[in-house]
Amino acid sequence: MKVLKFGGTSLANPERFLQAAQLIEQAHLAEQAAGVLSAPAKITNHLVALSEKAPLNQATDTHLSEALEIFYNIINGLHAKNNKFDLAGTKQIIDNEFEQIRGLLAEMEKTGQCSDAVKATIDSRGEKLSIAMMKAWFEACGYPVTVVNPVEKLLAYGSYLESSVDIEASTKRVDAASIPKQNVVLMPGFTAGNEKGELVLLGRNGSDYSAACLAACLGASVCEIWTDVDGVYTCDPRLVPDARLLPSLSYREAMELSYFGAKVIHPRTIGPLVQTNIPCLIKNTDNPEAAGSIIDARESSDELQVKGITNLDNLTMFNVSGPGMQGMVGMAARVFSTMSKAGVSVILITQSSSEYSISFCIPTKSTEIALNALNVEFAKELAANDLEPVEVIKDLSIISVVGDGMRQAKGIAARFFSALAQAGISIVAIAQGSSERSISAVVGQNKAIEAVKATHQALFNNKKVVDMFLVGVGGVGGELIEQIKNQKAYLAKKDIEIRVCALANSNKMLLNERGLCLDNWQQDLDNATQPSDFDVLLSFIKLHHVVNPVFVDCTSADSVAGLYARALREGFHVVTPNKKANTRELAYYNELRENARKNQRKFLYDTNVGAGLPVIENLQNLLAAGDEVERFNGILSGSLSFIFGELENGKTLSEVTALAREKGFTEPDPRDDLSGQDVARKLLILARECGMQLELSDVEVESVLPKGFAEGLSTEEFMAILPQLDADFSARVEQAKARGNVLRYVGQIDQGKCKVSIMEVDGDDPLYKVKNGENALAFYTRYYQPIPLLLRGYGAGNAVTAAGIFADILRTLQSQGGSH
Repeated sequence: MKVLKFGGTSLANPERFLQAAQLIEQAHLAEQAAGVLSAPAKITNHLVALSEKAPLNQATDTHLSEALEIFYNIINGLHAKNNKFDLAGTKQIIDNEFEQIRGLLAEMEKTGQCSDAVKATIDSRGEKLSIAMMKAWFEACGYPVTVVNPVEKLLAYGSYLESSVDIEASTKRVDAASIPKQNVVLMPGFTAGNEKGELVLLGRNGSDYSAACLAACLGASVCEIWTDVDGVYTCDPRLVPDARLLPSLSYREAMELSYFGAKVIHPRTIGPLVQTNIPCLIKNTDNPEAAGSIIDARESSDELQVKGITNLDNLTMFNVSGPGMQGMVGMAARVFSTMSKAGVSVILITQSSSEYSISFCIPTKSTEIALNALNVEFAKELAANDLEPVEVIKDLSIISVVGDGMRQAKGIAARFFSALAQAGISIVAIAQGSSERSISAVVGQNKAIEAVKATHQALFNNKKVVDMFLVGVGGVGGELIEQIKNQKAYLAKKDIEIRVCALANSNKMLLNERGLCLDNWQQDLDNATQPSDFDVLLSFIKLHHVVNPVFVDCTSADSVAGLYARALREGFHVVTPNKKANTRELAYYNELRENARKNQRKFLYDTNVGAGLPVIENLQNLLAAGDEVERFNGILSGSLSFIFGELENGKTLSEVTALAREKGFTEPDPRDDLSGQDVARKLLILARECGMQLELSDVEVESVLPKGFAEGLSTEEFMAILPQLDADFSARVEQAKARGNVLRYVGQIDQGKCKVSIMEVDGDDPLYKVKNGENALAFYTRYYQPIPLLLRGYGAGNAVTAAGIFADILRTLQSQGGSH
């Protein structure tokens, strides 16, 4: 015989109910079948609400009417499918049951009380009525039916609301029933009977356990649990879309997974099946052709060392500690016997090797009971200060990694804890099962989903994912989007995916947790209705539990740069070509690095200096290797490199400035380039990287323009009067040429001072041949002396800058956090 159990979602409406009936019929025709049914979806919630609200004299009519509506909808649908279905008789059974419930509710409203026995009988009516409807269906189809009454046949011990079944005694009772071979067998889940013959419950969601008990009593060939997923996954597929379906698990693996929160199977379901070596098959009612997951005594032959990752939420940790605990015999026994007497379930235990403290986790709902019990038990020790006040930490979750293969595997724990660290998740406590089949970490419940995602990524998925949030979609930002689109296939071959989850300009933004389609991103952004708002971005990454968010700023806005400290604190990596953050006051500069370090995030800004040239990375590598920068000279502006290179070819200042503007080398207003402030910012960034504690005001700047020139004029008015400077500049160029030199706009660091100025350089200087928009940076260091380390290449242009940003984005995938 097969036992098939159907959950509430598999019985929620006429279509699903009929599908369950069909599956029971197919199994019955093959080898006889027993169907164990839950209440239809939402029914138990309504019934529980009735038993909770009535004693408080709160309104119950809505719950009654909505529950009845669900049942009437199902039986009307069954009758429409087969007119032999006893609609009137089944409706009478439903009405009678609800009439009894109304009588019980009236009594509760009078007394203001609801005993556990009454609550049990109300809460379980849904299962009873599921069986009444299924029995009527099979009888309408011409099948004889035997209904197993679990109150009579399953002997249980425990409380009215949480009991366990005695399999041996129950087997004798079921055997005595002598069920005919031709009969379809049906039994309501969730319930059993105590020694007095009273109805008791097997715990919430206990229908799985009911089915396993019936399978054990019948000596079934298999116990099938029919649900709304294809089987057991490596973790909850609703949290991690690329969770893997597990074709097989051992009993032990399934018990560990269910104990630590896997929702596809009830924790106690496996016990009765292990005793009788009955396999358990998890199947999907919506996809009956899928193979499902088989749970049996065999250790699986697949190569997966880890089978699953679970999260068990709503936990509280207690820490019992104090100087008097060392050498105090029987402390652990007293702690846990106190919990046992108080009826509190202990889920996880960890103890310090010094014996100074014992920590354990319990369900949050039992917090007050547990704390009061401990304070009474250890009143003397607390009064004598042998024990410190019991520490209580709420809002916790246990993240567990489970698998038979972990016993022989090396490095699982390291990968698990590294994944949590990289996701910025603090670990409150750690425990490993003595079987070595599981490792558990206690974390804050607000980080549980990120923990599952990060751990699954580390243990099951070679693919590395970046979730990118881009602010600024102008020249550089737009080019970056195109590069990401063009490189998608190449990165996929290397198991890397960049998901652009947000695009924002100064007014609007687009959001999608799975990644935006970039085919028509400009049009989509134009049509967006969500205003740009950094708080919305923060809420978004928390709502969707984004593990590796990267905030990319392609603006030059000081206001956006001012968000970086918060972004790093809230879990973003930050990548930016925007120089404003690194040239603000030193306190903010240092705060960025401290936030990156504390939160194990990366702050990457290689494009701050030299655009696509690897300036910052090379400089940091030099310094990390113990080198020191003694002196620096550099051409740090692509636009000024172009302008000064063209001056030596005989063009005037106004001509080359107009040409540079036309080619897009300068800012829309060329005064922003000619002022030298952009070069000053880059020089300050280099100086600060070298450890110099300077502010922007400490950089001496010689502007290309005379002080006050064209002040207050529009850009076009400025361009119109710029020729006034041509003669002086041309004369200066000719004078330099006569000496065999050229003019260059240079940033210098020397003896702790920074200066930006027009310099005359000779043919031996590494900056002599630098023009046409190139950048060149000459680092004179202890190691590179007298010939400097020279970095040279194009330092301007959207494509080059975007490529540098792209490289920084990919560097966020590296394991070590921090700024660079």
